[in-house]
Amino acid sequence: MVYHFNFSAVWASFDLLLYGLGLGFILALVANTIGVGLGLILAFLSISPNRIYRLIGTSYVTFIRNTPILVIILTVYFALPQIGIGLGKIESFIVSLAVYAAAYLAEVFRAGLLSVPKGLHEAGMSVGLSRRQIKFNIILPLMFRNVLPSLSNNLISLFKDTSLAAAIAVPELTFYARKINVETFRVVETWMVASVLYVLACYLIASVLRRLEKTFALPV
Repeated sequence: MVYHFNFSAVWASFDLLLYGLGLGFILALVANTIGVGLGLILAFLSISPNRIYRLIGTSYVTFIRNTPILVIILTVYFALPQIGIGLGKIESFIVSLAVYAAAYLAEVFRAGLLSVPKGLHEAGMSVGLSRRQIKFNIILPLMFRNVLPSLSNNLISLFKDTSLAAAIAVPELTFYARKINVETFRVVETWMVASVLYVLACYLIASVLRRLEKTFALPV
């Protein structure tokens, strides 16, 4: 049996695929931004001298990292409304992705904070800087420079994870690819085009992020 390729049905709905691709990137960007804030808080909790704070930080990271992201998505979208917390499809997915990303970013930030020499804190104290000034003007800028490659990889990973939004009918790329597939039965063509779009988007994102890494890299 010889398969005859026919991409006409896919090209007819190509604008939907591009829309879904753009929405997926926005979802990943917003979720990553929220995840960075939450992950940073968790990182500070994890290295806190307070035992209770450390327990809160490590427990969150352990629990979320060992829970499949699809389970988190379905829980937020279907279970939370049962206790009076109703969110839309897009909002539910952003929350789910941010919660998931925060657990991984917390470990990235924790390692980054521990990699900053303790002598810098002492140097800041010696010139009269407050603990807050040392944290925001010395520790955090150095930490972010150290972990920028990991942050870049996380954004790319989150972008690929947006394909799971189709599970709750968020109209991103995978959702529209499934829709075209069902309506036209062009299975091979549809998923070939969707795969190429994902690869190209990830390559472009990686290229931009690598340029940022070089721009903000610490001089050797």
